[in-house]
Amino acid sequence: MQDSTTGSPATGAGNTLQALFEAKESALLSYAQRLTRDAEAAEDVVQEAFMRLHREYAQVRQPVPWLYRTVHNLAVNHVRTNQKLTPLPSLNEDDLEWEVTDDSPMPDEQLARLEAIGQTRLCLAALDERQREVLRLKFEEGLSYKEIGARLNLNVGHVGYLLHHALKDLAAALKQTGVL
Repeated sequence: MQDSTTGSPATGAGNTLQALFEAKESALLSYAQRLTRDAEAAEDVVQEAFMRLHREYAQVRQPVPWLYRTVHNLAVNHVRTNQKLTPLPSLNEDDLEWEVTDDSPMPDEQLARLEAIGQTRLCLAALDERQREVLRLKFEEGLSYKEIGARLNLNVGHVGYLLHHALKDLAAALKQTGVL
């Protein structure tokens, strides 16, 4: 093992570990806390890293990078493990009676809705082209009567007349097909 500051082989393992601990503990704790977002977990991670360094001291060539890599790996493992273990809230007997509800429509309701959409499109296609355009500008683009009139070169009163009759004709066609 080499001394982290001089690069020369370490003379006393105990003294070197103690000096390394005193020099790097604070920085490693900060690093671990940023990764775990938990001060207590960061302390455990750094302590475990130094314990592993003590056990593997003879094989480690560069202790500072080794410590940072070990702290990183331990912190990531801690976060992964604790994300999976979400504590359940305490339950009363009343809470144990669950009713599973599914808000999605039943298949027959979905089919009926799709058929209604298809019928509505057919009824819209049966309207006069000008009526369809006035309905589209009003309900798709959200234009006012005045804006529709300006776009189609119509006066406001005529826009109202076209909208009224388009909606009346559409409603009658939808009633006839059974949609309404």
